[in-house]
Amino acid sequence: MFLHGGWLHIVGNMWFLHLFGSRVEDQMGHMRFLVFYLLSGIAANVINFSVNIHSTIPELGASGAISGVMGAYIVMFPRARILTLIPIFIFPFFIEISAFFYIGYWFILQLFSGTLSFAHYNVQGGVAYWAHIGGFIAGIVLLPILRKRERLYRKSYPDEIYHYISR
Repeated sequence: MFLHGGWLHIVGNMWFLHLFGSRVEDQMGHMRFLVFYLLSGIAANVINFSVNIHSTIPELGASGAISGVMGAYIVMFPRARILTLIPIFIFPFFIEISAFFYIGYWFILQLFSGTLSFAHYNVQGGVAYWAHIGGFIAGIVLLPILRKRERLYRKSYPDEIYHYISR
C-alpha cells in the first residue's frame, strides 16, 4: 500500500485520496480513518491475491485502500457534486456530476475490466482491478463499524437563549 510504480502512479492515488479522503476522515476522525484506510487496503490486497493467485505481477499502490475510501464516500455523500473534466476533441469541458454517478461509473468500469481480465490472463497491464473492487466493497462494509457515532446532545434553540437573556 505504500509503494508505487512511479511518480504518476503516486500523484494519481494522492489526488483521489485528497478528493474523497478528507470528507470521509472528517466523519470518522483521524484514528478511525487510519484504521479504516489500512483495513480497506489489506482487504483489497487479500481479494486481489485470492482472485489472481497465480499472478506473477507485483501489487503496488494505495488504490485498493483509496477505493475503500471511495466506497465510504458514495454511501455518505451520494448527492455531492464532483467537478469533472470531459475532453471533447481538443476542447476541455467541466461539468458537475453527482458522486453517486461518478463513483458508480468508476466501479462499473472496474467490475467490467476485472471480469474481462479473466478472459485475457496477464494482459491487464498491471492494473489490480480486483483490488479496486475488493477495497470498494470493504469500504462500504467497514463504514458502519468505524464511522463516528453521533452523540445525542440537548439542542438549545434561539427562543430558549432569548428567554434566559431577558430574565
